[in-house]
Amino acid sequence: MRTPIHDRRLIPFNGKVAAASLWGQVDAEQFVEGEWHRVILPVADLLAAPDGPRDRQVLLGERVLVLERRQDMAYGQIARDGYCGWIRAEALGPDRVATHWIAAPGSHGYPGPDIKLIERCALSFGAGVTAVAEHPDFVETDLGLFIPRQHLRRIGDWFDDAVAVAELFLGTPYLWGGNSRTGIDCSGLVQAAYLACGISCPGDSDLQQACFGTPLPEDALLQRGDLLFWKGHVALVADENRILHANGHAMSTCHEATEAAITRIAKQGGGPVTARRRPPQDRAESPRVSAPA
Repeated sequence: MRTPIHDRRLIPFNGKVAAASLWGQVDAEQFVEGEWHRVILPVADLLAAPDGPRDRQVLLGERVLVLERRQDMAYGQIARDGYCGWIRAEALGPDRVATHWIAAPGSHGYPGPDIKLIERCALSFGAGVTAVAEHPDFVETDLGLFIPRQHLRRIGDWFDDAVAVAELFLGTPYLWGGNSRTGIDCSGLVQAAYLACGISCPGDSDLQQACFGTPLPEDALLQRGDLLFWKGHVALVADENRILHANGHAMSTCHEATEAAITRIAKQGGGPVTARRRPPQDRAESPRVSAPA
């Protein structure tokens, strides 16, 4: 008897091809070790099926263990959190470990070390790059992009305050499944905030509610950085009176009075708060470059 597949998002098996680690656990036509690649576009959608809806997004420099290719699509598992899905093959290139990451809300990649040149692309907070040379005001990457030094930190140089990170996204448009400064959703915001603090975090709110940090009782005194969950939604506690969240009501990342948000969400049919959790405080060694378990 084969072990049933419980969650397609976290099981590297697409119904046909599975990771070799799943041998004996799923009925697959083929088991493969896979091949590591990295994202070479500023942002790319991770889809539930080759022609399916967006589950999440991946950013420049993120590593993907590719298990199968079908025409112009590739199926694989994302290194940052083990999420599985389909991505356009054109978004992937040879594997290179990132040396730096974008630590400003946004940046640009230039064709040379000169801010007066026409930029080649816009880059989001959290994107990873591989440096090949350093100039007085720019870091040159292996993709031929020159990025302002002020916008970069080295991998391992993390922030200490997840809420302060999330506040970098204030005003960012709400986007279902979004993970970038151009569009983000509630769980994407939480994940971005904690990854930037060196703490591994699942990608979706139900996964965050199930296993991220420790549960708190209803009468617990909440502190900055704690998480409040509703069915299908999550928010960070900003202070004793406010939460910070990416939400479809405002279609933006914004602060909101905690009690007002709880009342509003209930009236709009979102139900009551379903959980309160305190995220882990210990830093992962390098959540952006570690392989999935």
